[in-house]
Amino acid sequence: MAAETNVVATYYYPTAAPPAGAMEVCSAELGRGGAGDKCFFDDDGRPKRNGTMWTASAHIITAVIGSGVLSLGWAIAQLGWVAGPAVMLLFSLVTYYTSALLADCYRSGDATAGKRNYTYMDAVNANLSGIKVQICGILQYANIVGVAIGYTIAASISMLAIRRANCFHQKGHGNPCTISSTPYMIIFGVAEIFFSQIPDFDQISWLSILAAVMSFTYSSIGLGLGIVQVIANKGVQGSLTGISIGVVTPMDKVWRSLQAFGDIAFAYSYSLILIEIQDTIRAPPPSESTVMKRATVVSVAVTTLFYMLCGCAGYAAFGDAAPGNLLTGFGFYEPFWLLDVANAAIVVHLVGAYQVYCQPLFAFVEKWAARRWPDSAYVTGEVEVPLPLLPARRCKVNLFRATWRTAFVVATTVVSMLLPFFNDVVGFLGALGFWPLTVYFPVEMYVVQKKVPRWSSRWVCLQMLSVGCLLISVAAAAGSIAGIASDLKVYRPFKSY
Repeated sequence: MAAETNVVATYYYPTAAPPAGAMEVCSAELGRGGAGDKCFFDDDGRPKRNGTMWTASAHIITAVIGSGVLSLGWAIAQLGWVAGPAVMLLFSLVTYYTSALLADCYRSGDATAGKRNYTYMDAVNANLSGIKVQICGILQYANIVGVAIGYTIAASISMLAIRRANCFHQKGHGNPCTISSTPYMIIFGVAEIFFSQIPDFDQISWLSILAAVMSFTYSSIGLGLGIVQVIANKGVQGSLTGISIGVVTPMDKVWRSLQAFGDIAFAYSYSLILIEIQDTIRAPPPSESTVMKRATVVSVAVTTLFYMLCGCAGYAAFGDAAPGNLLTGFGFYEPFWLLDVANAAIVVHLVGAYQVYCQPLFAFVEKWAARRWPDSAYVTGEVEVPLPLLPARRCKVNLFRATWRTAFVVATTVVSMLLPFFNDVVGFLGALGFWPLTVYFPVEMYVVQKKVPRWSSRWVCLQMLSVGCLLISVAAAAGSIAGIASDLKVYRPFKSY
């Protein structure tokens, strides 16, 4: 027992409901010794969930208010004062509506006592069948890999911006301050290797809350600097229709506008992890879907407000010259220390966002491996490792989890070094994931779950929504691919910029 009292946490996948009398788990296993400190099981035999509307909102805000917020000034610059905010509002409404549909699919059948679907893929498998399930799995996990690459690029750009801001302050704004982003990607990758060892969503609530605070910090700084710049300009920049033909060619105007749609879609993309977040919410009453819908209202409303303010402030400050990343594109040079604080907050936020997004993929591979090799000590066993700062305490580490997650982080970091195109990558990721994961599968699952009659008015409206979003996604993907093709013509891997 002496060794067990020093275990910080254990991680396992219960396969059956607990036997009678096993409605409590030894608090010593969780590193706490009080007699009254007991952990109970939920109706599915898993440790009792403790999530609330606020923790779910924190997870969503961590996932949603990411690096995408900083590209919204550029996106509005391509669309103008009319279309820019209108498109942003449209995406927020679509995201909220389809998220509400998806929340109803967490349990199959009864909303409070039906069988739980623990992941997005579980929900698809319970409601759909055949090739749709396979396509969904490929798209979801490919999108997660893409998001990990995008966040690595964004974090390295922000770390690079801190160095460049200090360089500009010391050597003058005319100095090129050429610095490579590669070392900063490696630093971010090393940090993610460490944090990726946190087993699951239940144990990263603190990281999500910290990341959400950081997102508000840098968004507020960007908003404040934009307002100050508008005052300094003695007026609002920009036009009703966005960047003018003449400044760019007519074809570039089309591609940029389509890419802007992808950037805005990416800024609202979180549906692929909604079910996983919902699985952290405590058992009914009220039902998990009710709590999740409330969390979605809160988080989408808050993010839309911030998006509107930050995007519009960026466009108002710089007009057609709005940078692709408001805090790293150096529309602002001073106060340099405030830019440093904002970019540091971005990095901290992206560390958390990376984990929130990647947990579903981590869990999928680990569950598959546990089913494939149930008797392997490497896959299912654990070893005790002393904590460096607390040698008297030990943490149980699963060797397969440690090596697989480390390999994943290393792979995404290397790809990020090869393709550091922030805006184009963001737009492509948004286009790739928006229609299938945010609209199509939630709509199809809802139709099956609620038995919506074919050709009824509700069914027709849902299909029209799905087709309309498909067209937007295809157009946005085309614009982003054109941007990436243009960047590749002049890009040289690992070169300083």
